[in-house]
Amino acid sequence: MAELLELRSSRGRLTLATVILGSGIAMLDGTVVNIAARTIGEDLDAGLASVQWVLNGYLLSMAALILVGSSLGDRHGRRLMYVVGVGAFGVASVLCAFAQNAEQLIAFRVLQGVAAALLTPGSLALIQASFRPEDRPAAIGSWAGISGVATAIGPFLGGFLVEHAGWRWIFAINVPLCLAVLWLSRYVPESRDEEETAPFDVPGALVGTFALGLLTYLLTSWRDISSGIALAGVVVVLGACVAFVLLERRPGAMAPVELFASRVFTAANLMTFLVYGALGAVLFLLVLQLQVTSGYTPLEAGVSTLPLTVVMLLFSSRAAVMAARTGPRFPMTFGPLVCAVGVVLLAFIDADASYVVHVFPGMLLFAIGLTMLVSPLTTAVLAAAPDRHAGVASGINNAVARAGSLLAVAAFPALVGLSGADYQDPVALTDGFRNGQLLCAGLLAAGGIVSWIGLRPDVDDPDAEKIEA
Repeated sequence: MAELLELRSSRGRLTLATVILGSGIAMLDGTVVNIAARTIGEDLDAGLASVQWVLNGYLLSMAALILVGSSLGDRHGRRLMYVVGVGAFGVASVLCAFAQNAEQLIAFRVLQGVAAALLTPGSLALIQASFRPEDRPAAIGSWAGISGVATAIGPFLGGFLVEHAGWRWIFAINVPLCLAVLWLSRYVPESRDEEETAPFDVPGALVGTFALGLLTYLLTSWRDISSGIALAGVVVVLGACVAFVLLERRPGAMAPVELFASRVFTAANLMTFLVYGALGAVLFLLVLQLQVTSGYTPLEAGVSTLPLTVVMLLFSSRAAVMAARTGPRFPMTFGPLVCAVGVVLLAFIDADASYVVHVFPGMLLFAIGLTMLVSPLTTAVLAAAPDRHAGVASGINNAVARAGSLLAVAAFPALVGLSGADYQDPVALTDGFRNGQLLCAGLLAAGGIVSWIGLRPDVDDPDAEKIEA
């Protein structure tokens, strides 16, 4: 076994920078496209459903296959899968940049998501396997904080590129970043699970991917299909979910169901689903509202989200230190509640909205709440799982987060009455935007309540004691 790295060593810093940069690129592409959604729709003559699938195609393949990527890394080498994922992501980004119609762009975004599913779980697994135990919390805190910044900076970077270079550059810019990661990856030590002997969970991978894909299709297209087909689809999805749970009870499962016997692990993942679902929908609807109704340019709409980036960049490490002292229950409870208040303020943005009065206060509160919860969430998930399942636990949490964003972006427009070309109509969009933001605030508040109940100290629950330690 290779000697574990010290975080302060040159190789330790290079390793951490490499895994953060690669996963950051993948997380950035989950939000950077939001700001370009309107421009892409107009340029490619695409309706709202197609624009949604430009976002959802990426999130769907990433969420559905992220456990597959984690399992492949455990068996064949985490560094190897990470490098393959980064290389494939760069190739898919080139294809996206040259897409000639919405159908091509959606297909290439799906390929991007497949690549992201290989590299994202490997990043945290490499940190767990490469660093000394005493250095892992700091390394994980840095990973969580900067990954959050990558997610938050997406609208700003997307706005700048759309306005000054064109929407195709939001994909082309990934290429030099991927090349940098590939060059730096020579400093990352290889690791794998030497004790894993069970065969690869092919049935679980197929059933899980099918269930999530069909559910996303139903949520996106339910207005365009008959009630009979929709009902049959729901029945099939439920059956596939039951089959997936049964399959994951077997040895070698990608998502061992015994992990969910922990109240802490279950609560943290349920909170993740609610909060990241709200996060995806908030940013998707906000940048549309600012451009279509408030008259912002793509760059101005991106700059409006800058408080997210600044606050997370400045205070994520401090939030991690504070959470280490108090335990994750308080930041994971009050963080979502602060986010909810911020989203309620954002819900009243209209054609006459002032940035200072109507946008900045809500964005600032949303940024503060998100900064409070990101690092403690990762800590709670890993602490609630046995050490031998750390990589699997991280993969499950990543899958839950992406699935939450995916399903929210797919479902929210229809739930709030938006369809077709409504995203280009200021009157229709404003009504849908307001209802959507209030619904997001409800999801965030529910996430805080789940954390307060699920992460409470309990002498009968060793996981609860562990995370409070």
